Amino acid sequence: MKLATQPTVKTLGDYAYQAIQKHFKKTFKWEKSVKKDEDPEALHQMRVGMRRLRTAVTRFGLAVDISKPVTDKNIAKIARRLGNLRDLDVLKESLENDYKPNLPRKEQESLQTAFTALAKQREDVLSSVQKMLKDESYKSLKDSLDKWLEKPSYQPLASFTIQQVLPDLLLPEVSNFLLHPGWLVGTQFVDSEVKIQKNWEPQKIEEQLTTKGEILHSLRKEAKRIRYQLELFTDLYGESYAAYIAEVKSIQEILGTMQDSAVLTDWLADVFKSEIPTQLPTLATLLTENRYQSWQQWQPLQERYLKAETRHSFHLTILHPLSEVRK
Repeated sequence: MKLATQPTVKTLGDYAYQAIQKHFKKTFKWEKSVKKDEDPEALHQMRVGMRRLRTAVTRFGLAVDISKPVTDKNIAKIARRLGNLRDLDVLKESLENDYKPNLPRKEQESLQTAFTALAKQREDVLSSVQKMLKDESYKSLKDSLDKWLEKPSYQPLASFTIQQVLPDLLLPEVSNFLLHPGWLVGTQFVDSEVKIQKNWEPQKIEEQLTTKGEILHSLRKEAKRIRYQLELFTDLYGESYAAYIAEVKSIQEILGTMQDSAVLTDWLADVFKSEIPTQLPTLATLLTENRYQSWQQWQPLQERYLKAETRHSFHLTILHPLSEVRK
């Protein structure tokens, strides 16, 4: 008689190992291509991989025992270098594809100055990335992770079943996200109730983004962080969890579009040593319109996440993982 096989009980340690292994492989397989500067997509994938690896290593830090070179600080340093190079590629793609075709010929010709400056800047940043990929600190980080994956070592908490500890792992992250001051940009309190300021003119939105842009950018980073963490556990939750991940991704992308537009404006002002409306009036108008549209997309999500029922529902979703891991 054949005995029924017992369902495998997955522990916090199992999830930690899986996540670190997955993102380790995904990240370092792009290394050669990035060194040779063969493909912008390889750089993009390695940067994202490094960020996801950082999330896995830091968030599972309470369960794993990994040697010293593998620290949040060291991984962040590498991700930042890759990010600096990728940001220049995004800037170029945006200028070339989203803006240049919609400009009058005179402004298109003026943009050549920007593309020349961009190429020079990229050369310098690429050189620093290639140097970093040969550094001892980079190699020791990679080797330490490799050795840990061959012979993993854990802390006592790793033995908990994942369902037992998952809410405790995720709820503080959700709280940090929901309590971020970025949610209050463009709002005011009326009788202890937060109200969103609607129907603002573009000029008013520009003023708000000038003074509060950094806070919104910080919220975008928080959204990205929590999204990466939530995505580690999609097989343990149902549809409402997937819907929250999709919304967090939208928040991240909309705020990202606003930030990219602001960065591009500042960068162009620096290159041309003047305000953009003077040098490139059509482009300046397009950039303002772009930010205005993003603001219109942002406000309904902002309003939804400032509601008590949305916040409570998010917490309740996290509190109830599935009793069995979905295949």
